[in-house]
Amino acid sequence: MKIVGITGGIGSGKSYVAQIIERTGYPVYYADKEAKILMNSHPSIIRALVNWFGTDIYINGELNREKMASHIFQNDSLRKRVNELVHPLVREAFLSWSLKQGKPLVFNEAAILYETEAYKKFHEIILITAPVELRISRVMSRDGISKEQVLDRMEAQWGDDKKLSFGPFEIINDSKLPLLIQTEEVIAQLLKSDD
Repeated sequence: MKIVGITGGIGSGKSYVAQIIERTGYPVYYADKEAKILMNSHPSIIRALVNWFGTDIYINGELNREKMASHIFQNDSLRKRVNELVHPLVREAFLSWSLKQGKPLVFNEAAILYETEAYKKFHEIILITAPVELRISRVMSRDGISKEQVLDRMEAQWGDDKKLSFGPFEIINDSKLPLLIQTEEVIAQLLKSDD
């Protein structure tokens, strides 16, 4: 079994590509969704977040994501502490899940594989890229936030050039190049390199 990461900057369309991969018959684990579930349910995470951010970081038992974002996208050390708390538990859940899949390729969709050095735990990485202005407009429209808020979030992630220097497979999601063809080509290469 080959474990493959799917990553890309905010607004690149990595979740959309992950859904295409699922439709081709391969399992995809959505790490960011799992992190959200754990942040609302795991006792040690809840305890730490309340300790760091105060009791109003949760509203009716749900993480106040807006408040969390306002803190961590302005403070590198806080963001790092939250990542170091949550991501090991997400990775542990992924490894357990992946062993049950019974497929030659298992995918993990996650936003910050390079920034947290989690990329080292994968056999291969697929990087989803898109032009910056397109990414900004996608996120503004999807999340209903300002351009400045999008730029803050983009600043918290590595740029595509830095990620591409690691030599991952690239899928370009620019609304022009056909995603299905690119995705099928990458899957074929991943299967071939496993022979």
